[in-house]
Amino acid sequence: MQPVLDPNPPNGQKKMLIVFGAFLAIFVVIAIVATIASP
Repeated sequence: MQPVLDPNPPNGQKKMLIVFGAFLAIFVVIAIVATIASP
């Protein structure tokens, strides 16, 4: 089992990390917009 924060992850793992990071960023943006838009 590889460590979660591998300095040189395989290509598939790096791609999955990018997708997860993008999903997390979108979720944070939606949360911020919802907080601002809420009355």
